[in-house]
Amino acid sequence: MKRIARSDRSDKQRGFTLLEMLIAIAILAVLAVLSWRGLDSVIRGRATIENAMQDERIVAQLFDQMRIDARQAATDDEAGQPAVQVGNGSLQIVRGVFTPGAAPRLQVVRYKLSNGRIVRFASPPLSNVGEVRRALQSGDTGNGWSSIPLMGGVASLATRVYIPEKGWTTRMSDVLSQINQNDNNLKVPQLGNAPLARAVSGIQVAVGARTLQVPLTRVFLVGE
Repeated sequence: MKRIARSDRSDKQRGFTLLEMLIAIAILAVLAVLSWRGLDSVIRGRATIENAMQDERIVAQLFDQMRIDARQAATDDEAGQPAVQVGNGSLQIVRGVFTPGAAPRLQVVRYKLSNGRIVRFASPPLSNVGEVRRALQSGDTGNGWSSIPLMGGVASLATRVYIPEKGWTTRMSDVLSQINQNDNNLKVPQLGNAPLARAVSGIQVAVGARTLQVPLTRVFLVGE
């Protein structure tokens, strides 16, 4: 009986050549680079959104605090001076402090631009006009004053006030003139018992930053 010989050559499995391996490695490298770029873009986009949201929260906190201070501003006669003062990149408000179970008191708050950051300085609660004057004489670094940094990266802080029937101004002389006029009006017999009208009814604040094309501008009502 004749025996059939097996062919070893036909049974051998063909493997990958060196060229095929190099092509596969190159394809995997390209896919890895594309995947990394896509992931890096997603990470950068997420970081940009988070930074923008953080900036919005900081700006909102600044303007909300200014709005509260303006709304609780004292009258000019209660403050013994202009309750709202502007100039030299600053905003000063003499405001009321209302604590449940305690008599209303006064407080001086001042917003200033310092080293590219807007800082809110606040005096301790004050009982009368005399204490307000002494607090102003001691400056915003006196005993009991607090300071809270609110917004960084600021290039400019511009403020002006609105005087009823006269319009916007940056000059405190206009405010003092309006206070004198309001005081003279009270000497008219028909108005003798009326309270002294506010010289300033509105505040405009414009904050400029290097990351902003135009300043952020807000208007706040005084005593409303």
